[in-house]
Amino acid sequence: MSLFFVTFFTLYTALHAYVFIKAWYAFRFRPLTGCILALFLVFCVFMPLFVRALEQGGQESIARVFAYAGYIWMSAIFIFFATSLVIDIGRLCVIIASSLFKVGLPATMRSNLVLFLIPVAVSVFTVVYGYHEALSIRTERIRIETSKLPAGIEKVTIVQVSDVHLGLVNRERVLNRIVAAIKTARPDVVVSTGDLVDGQINNINGLSDMLRDIKPRYGKYAIMGNHEFYAGVGVSEDFTRKAGFRMLRNEGITIDGVMNMAGVDDAGHRSTDRHSPGDRSLLEALPRHLFTVFLKHRPLVTASSRGLFDIQLSGHTHGGQVYPFRYITRISFPMIAGLYPLKNGSFLYVSRGTGTWGPPIRFLTPPEVTVIEVVSKR
Repeated sequence: MSLFFVTFFTLYTALHAYVFIKAWYAFRFRPLTGCILALFLVFCVFMPLFVRALEQGGQESIARVFAYAGYIWMSAIFIFFATSLVIDIGRLCVIIASSLFKVGLPATMRSNLVLFLIPVAVSVFTVVYGYHEALSIRTERIRIETSKLPAGIEKVTIVQVSDVHLGLVNRERVLNRIVAAIKTARPDVVVSTGDLVDGQINNINGLSDMLRDIKPRYGKYAIMGNHEFYAGVGVSEDFTRKAGFRMLRNEGITIDGVMNMAGVDDAGHRSTDRHSPGDRSLLEALPRHLFTVFLKHRPLVTASSRGLFDIQLSGHTHGGQVYPFRYITRISFPMIAGLYPLKNGSFLYVSRGTGTWGPPIRFLTPPEVTVIEVVSKR
């Protein structure tokens, strides 16, 4: 964790330095203006720590305001950097081409002001559009045929939510939409594949009542994502239990003789003091003649477990959340979103996530509530 945050803040600081240099070349401002801008950028770098301090001090309302501002700024500066980098590469290519072919450089390519304002405009548009897209929860439907449902059971509807990140930013407004989408699907089972809560979950227990109101026939099940561990195992389990979920921590169960449900803690945070069988051992202990759903936060499939589950439900990737960062996410998680057939007849479904982490925006990666229809094949 410490190495991650040190690396993050180093890169985040470098991004702000990049913006300062770009602004100076665009406006050639005076030293006083430069000092004011530099102080503002330094404040933005440390705003996440400022938010954390406010929250721990009990100033949650003020912390929420700064969290929104800080996270939206974070997304804007990343988009600015990505756009500006593409423009810089394009400008370099144009300069090389104009030099080789002895032609004049276009006026646009000579204007630092224009080349600064273009990524600013792209950032503003992306943030405004992305804020609305983050609230537009889609229902994704997939259908799995199986011969493993008991006689008399023609269909079982499973609804998956993932990466909701309830906390300072995602609260009643987002959760109301999620609950409405779940109820519309009329599920037999509801599962949360991790990160139901965020790293800080002060004063969100009222939200558990909204989730507890959902009562599917075969129950609700959840697993520990990485953010449940960041928030604290005890408070995360308490909130999840109050919301009506049964937490599956490296265990599997058979639900009313209808299907198997197994779940494991997030791979990067499995407790050393808790019995943690491997995926294969956990799944082998379940009745093989029943349809098996395997809940695993990260979309990683161990070779030895294939064929021991019918479908693995995962999340964690957010589908990249903001385009084009999906390509960076895909480096670590090639199966980034959607349904993937695996060997031995198993499937993996990776949710784009139902909420947002950090900035309350999504761009070209809308949030989803997933409806998996398990249909009997006779």
